[in-house]
Amino acid sequence: MTWGDRRERRRTRAAVALGCLLALACAACTGPDGTPPPADPDGAPKGPIIVASGLDVTGSGSVRQQLVEEWNRQHAGSPARQAKLVELPGGADQQRSQLLGALQSGSARYDVVNLDITWIPEFAEAGLIRPMPATGTPTGAAAEDELDVIREVHATTVWKGRSYARPFNTDVGLLYYRPDLMAKADMKADKQPTAKWTWDQLYSSVKTLGVNPVRPADRAGWTTQLKQYEGLTVNTIEAFASVGVELTDGEGRYVSDAGELKKGLDELLDRVERGRVQPAAPTSDETASLTDFAEGRAAFLRHWPYVYKALGHLMQPLEYSVNRLPGKSVLGGQNLAVTADSSRAADARALITFLTSRKSESCLLDAGFAATRASSYTSARAPCWPRVAAALRPAGDAPKAAGSGAPGEGAPKEQGAAARAAYIRTLGAVLDEAVQRPRTPYYGAFTQVLQSRVHELLAAGRPDTAEAAARLDDELRDVFAGR
Repeated sequence: MTWGDRRERRRTRAAVALGCLLALACAACTGPDGTPPPADPDGAPKGPIIVASGLDVTGSGSVRQQLVEEWNRQHAGSPARQAKLVELPGGADQQRSQLLGALQSGSARYDVVNLDITWIPEFAEAGLIRPMPATGTPTGAAAEDELDVIREVHATTVWKGRSYARPFNTDVGLLYYRPDLMAKADMKADKQPTAKWTWDQLYSSVKTLGVNPVRPADRAGWTTQLKQYEGLTVNTIEAFASVGVELTDGEGRYVSDAGELKKGLDELLDRVERGRVQPAAPTSDETASLTDFAEGRAAFLRHWPYVYKALGHLMQPLEYSVNRLPGKSVLGGQNLAVTADSSRAADARALITFLTSRKSESCLLDAGFAATRASSYTSARAPCWPRVAAALRPAGDAPKAAGSGAPGEGAPKEQGAAARAAYIRTLGAVLDEAVQRPRTPYYGAFTQVLQSRVHELLAAGRPDTAEAAARLDDELRDVFAGR
């Protein structure tokens, strides 16, 4: 089936059953009453180029909004090229549902959508986003610019041999730790960005710390996001990948089996038991796990890059550091795509090019996101747009741990230039070796099945993983076949 066929089929099936979902999606549209902007009599659309995105998690003063405003300043003499950022409420699953409903029904006039990297195959397969124009083999500056995007990050835009987006900001798992707690146990922490810790070394460190958590208030070895949501999927895939378990090939076909799944499940449960995980971890998301770490209830923390900047508002500079995550780290992030129904695709692509330029990526890195370009992690990286850099508030709006007071009140200074440079080198090295979650148009069904089964295992303590793996194997075969 061609892209045009899929698009036509999508138009004809429009979504009587979307009901309440569409009402929610339309609330994020551009008109005050949720209606799309009107068109000129000659058919040219009125109003700005609309960019739909999730909320900015960095607490940086909304660097995405600032980048859109910089684009508008640079195109002040062209009203038709002005842009507007629409932030969708809710978590990732809610945002995905809103975008699917709005684009399938045509109820919202979005020109650019900021998609989680796992959604690209689904939106591409459904004909909801346009393939990026094929330019042949780029040469000169164009080739240099294309090669600057980190290879595995660029691969998140590709489905069935075609690129459907441009990487906007990326993400990857990191290991944060408490040097102050380790020092009290007469332990030395290697902060070098080239150091590669193993899980066995982490288990040994946890044993030396002498922790034995039973209640959520107890100090634990480490913590992470094991609540039944996407964070649990990420942690599971990282455990699977670390022992060589792959679930799908590049075309989304299932390639694992019950034996391999058992190996991956055993690895995850080892991390929970031997790592003496925080008892609250099975109910923890990003915010809860960060709070436990910042308040001393865990010596180690698996989390995303934006936490490095946030910790400067929660802890003293000598109380935290960061390194590679032992084993494999999973990619996250968002990609910018042009919607299939956009009437201004050329302008939308130009906006995407600006938002993913070297200067814009430097702004994203400065704000706390992980940049998608290799040059962003070198001493030769381009500077952030000056007015964007000036607009980003340096303090007072980062996420805060529970009970830590109002944001920015008495916040300690962030770590110095040398520590930040080491962090950036570490982040760049981890991105070069990161792995992806399964590439499939059925990702939504996959992650729900995986979360459900793994959460059952965690609740059961140390169950029969062979039986659990056999059951999961049957279910994943159906999911990845679209059944």
